[in-house]
Amino acid sequence: MISKTQRLLSLSTAMLLATSAIAVAEPSEELIAAAKKEGTLTTIALPHNWCGYGDVIAGFKAKYGLEVNELNPDAGSGDEIEAIKANKGNTGPQAPDVIDVGLSFGPSAKAEGLIQPYKVSTWDSIPDSAKDAEGYWYGDYYGVLSFVVNTDIVKEVPKDWADLKKSDYANAVALAGDPRASNQAVQAVYAAGLSAGEKDAAKAGEAGLGFFGEVNKAGNFVPVIGKSASLAQGSTPVVIAWDYNGLSWRDSLNGNPPVEVVVPASGVVAGVYVQAISAFAPHPNAAKLWMEYLYSDEGQLGWLKGYCHPIRFNDLAKNGKVPQEMLDKLPPAAAYEKAVFPTLEEQEAGKTAITTKWDAIVGANVQ
Repeated sequence: MISKTQRLLSLSTAMLLATSAIAVAEPSEELIAAAKKEGTLTTIALPHNWCGYGDVIAGFKAKYGLEVNELNPDAGSGDEIEAIKANKGNTGPQAPDVIDVGLSFGPSAKAEGLIQPYKVSTWDSIPDSAKDAEGYWYGDYYGVLSFVVNTDIVKEVPKDWADLKKSDYANAVALAGDPRASNQAVQAVYAAGLSAGEKDAAKAGEAGLGFFGEVNKAGNFVPVIGKSASLAQGSTPVVIAWDYNGLSWRDSLNGNPPVEVVVPASGVVAGVYVQAISAFAPHPNAAKLWMEYLYSDEGQLGWLKGYCHPIRFNDLAKNGKVPQEMLDKLPPAAAYEKAVFPTLEEQEAGKTAITTKWDAIVGANVQ
């Protein structure tokens, strides 16, 4: 089964800002009434411990009084699409109303006629590059590549990619995956290339390879897949991973050892998921109301509580909508303002360069 972490994909360009008036928009009374008449929403692939979904679902139920029928919480994006296909003529409980999938599944589902358009009230505060112009799918939350640091061992935490080449990090730096196969690791190499100033995706991939070649030559690269256990044990005291993974590791380790999650000063690459409504949704109004809730301030903060940055994060932060205690658990909000969301085409160009040339340029067999 492909987990949500494994299927995290990316988009391109910076976040757009919205006005406070847009941010506090509410669904119409007509939509609320129609959804309540349907009475139920059917979701799929929403584990309660992923991005705070348990509390998000509870919040939706409490606010609107609808039942939520939860299908297969551990399903992957492909499973969600297949569930729509398999239930085209079925209005029963096995037919999902909504899906939460990796970016690539949004355009393909639209092309196959599997999803329907709907623009939420806060539509203008979603970046153009993170949504289908016609409203068939739109980004919901994202993570950025970060440095997850065991500060028991590393006293001077790295602030940017170039720091990782310093002698301070001898035999310390690891990727959270094999860059010949793992999207998380591929995007880390790509981010290093962007930090070097490359704009073209293929060239950024090659620049990232050159960077890791230098890190390896300096004796700083550890050719193992960095995880929470290796971070804690000190065999990989600096792991390059999605920020939500690092923040979760930090909490689970609970100070033993102390862990700091650092968003680099440049080359901030984000990966995002997207939401969509099934074209055959048995409860179309409940589905639209669910979308309104997810993209409201309340729903967006629910995801943030689970360490997944909501797509409207910059807008919420700039308008003082994020509680201070929540901000205190995260890297500085300003660090996310530079986030870049590579398009699928850019991802593919970078991935091709990285996966095919890693062995030749870096020469480290990550296992």
